[in-house]
Amino acid sequence: MSEIRKDYVTDTWVVISEERARRPKDYIRTHLKLQNGTCVFCEGNEKQTPPEIYAFRSAGSMPDSPGWWIRTVPNKFPALRIEGKQERVTSSVFSSMNGIGCHEVIVESPAHDKPIALLPAIQVREVIEMYKFRLADLSNDRRFKYIIIFENHGAEAGASLEHPHSQVIATPIIPVHVASELRGADNFFTDMGGECIFDNIISEELKAGKRVVFQNSSFVCITPFASKYPYEMMILPRRHMPNFTDISESEVNDLAEMLRKCFNSLYTLLDDPPYNFYIHTAPVNGRDYLFYHWHLEITPRVSRLAGFERGTGFYINTLSPETAAQMLAGEQSESRQSTVENHVATAGTNLRLPEET
Repeated sequence: MSEIRKDYVTDTWVVISEERARRPKDYIRTHLKLQNGTCVFCEGNEKQTPPEIYAFRSAGSMPDSPGWWIRTVPNKFPALRIEGKQERVTSSVFSSMNGIGCHEVIVESPAHDKPIALLPAIQVREVIEMYKFRLADLSNDRRFKYIIIFENHGAEAGASLEHPHSQVIATPIIPVHVASELRGADNFFTDMGGECIFDNIISEELKAGKRVVFQNSSFVCITPFASKYPYEMMILPRRHMPNFTDISESEVNDLAEMLRKCFNSLYTLLDDPPYNFYIHTAPVNGRDYLFYHWHLEITPRVSRLAGFERGTGFYINTLSPETAAQMLAGEQSESRQSTVENHVATAGTNLRLPEET
């Protein structure tokens, strides 16, 4: 029998219906080529992007030239633009404001065909450091209220270029999904006398054990109780932190390890599926969100929303999070895991990384 579950924090409800379930290979789709010809993100093509904002690069190398291992540039076709004043107009039922914000692209490595699942740990760590740096820098702009970092991997997840890259968008308002989380977390904090709902999620999920995928000294990865999508994962820091920028050096290393495990598992189980991941952190330039707890969500794009979901706000998930956790944490096939390890080894020889290990 199916079951209807409520999200931990928001008022989102999910129908868990494994009677419609499929096997892992049934989710695998044809891999799509996203562009032809020269890739603007590959090393040597730096002049084909807008001038870089910041890069981790070899000593002596010049901006917008080879020698980098992570590079941040403005999005060539931004959703929001950084130039201008923030103005809002309200009249009757109509409300609008200038499209002020920021839209950046983080090119995660010079390697064209190496998603996070195939990058060496040191490179993933450097990607996280770039995330932290860009969040801290953009937080200084008083016009911005929220900054989200996300990645679209694969055409079905919204990527328009094959070369692995993340995006950063700063907005002058708090997005509705984040606002819903903030409201739920704040209500729990008030009702429970100062307890964080995300801290409680970690302790209760560890106690239950049925939805824990991976864990290390700093992070816990779970398949959420009311997962909206098959193989959805959430990574939570054990230490209470409202802001992603508060992450320590040791936690950066542990997060890099956790991300590689999660994406290796997806790569192995579902043959490199399309996915989105995003970091939900506290808003900027406002109050202190002591009741909040940043986290990272991974949502594979192996199912589609249809009329029921779009018309009601309910979701239907054909794979229980308990089953998904077992499969994601389970033994990976020897042949596929060997392929992943070979790709990582190859990536390590192709990337110029910092000297420290």
